[in-house]
Amino acid sequence: MKHTETGLTAARIAALALIGALPLAAQAQSASEDWKWGATIYGWFPSIGGNSSFPSGGGGSNISVSSQQVIDALKMAFMGSLEGKKGEWGFWTDVVYADFGASKSAVRDFSLGSAGLPVGVSADLGLNVKSWIWTTVGSYSLVAKPDYTSDVIAGARLLDMKQRLNWSFNGDIAGLPLPGRTGSAEDSISNWDAVVGFKGRASFGADRKWFVPYYVDVGTGQSKFTWQAIAGLGYDFNWGSVLATWRYTSYELKSSSAIQSVYLSGPTIGVTFRW
Repeated sequence: MKHTETGLTAARIAALALIGALPLAAQAQSASEDWKWGATIYGWFPSIGGNSSFPSGGGGSNISVSSQQVIDALKMAFMGSLEGKKGEWGFWTDVVYADFGASKSAVRDFSLGSAGLPVGVSADLGLNVKSWIWTTVGSYSLVAKPDYTSDVIAGARLLDMKQRLNWSFNGDIAGLPLPGRTGSAEDSISNWDAVVGFKGRASFGADRKWFVPYYVDVGTGQSKFTWQAIAGLGYDFNWGSVLATWRYTSYELKSSSAIQSVYLSGPTIGVTFRW
């Protein structure tokens, strides 16, 4: 699949500028100030939705499917993030790998080209979605109070996704523009986007052990539009913290993309180690 270079170039420039600025910013800090680190391991249990159009091959119409109507299982996942901060400057990087898959029998939640389905036609569909979502941003502190912090962030996000659809049609398909009763097709994208936003936390309680973490960004580039939001509740210990949040990541892809939209939404549970 071909992508325009404009968005990719913008995202790369933003990411390289941030990477180059971080060492310079760190040098401007007091020599006695050390880096502070945090590593988070967490589980994200999202539902997945969106729309994709798969070429049926052989001159037949494309098959458009909503992943929300087919997928109900997260097969495998890996998630983790790393944060570093020195004075007012810092960075945050987060990686998510998720493998979704499921199958449904006798469904009608799909379309063939722009035509509707004749009465009595259904399909057995199997859909598998593998995705990497990598966000990396630089940060600058706007507010740093004991009970509230807020950082402005800027950087880039990668969405690398592969979808595979297997189908078997049931009923009278003689008049449908298909190469055959069964088949399979695959689509993939690899999109870089520049993102900007805010992240921080609000602490409360007698010892400020409880806190509300938040993160929000918006961006564009090879994608038409993407945004991500995270918020929840956490508790601090001497060694780090435990937290539960809700995370939503959304993509609207450009019209030339076979994968038109993607969103992942669901709860996370994690542990952060600090040193």
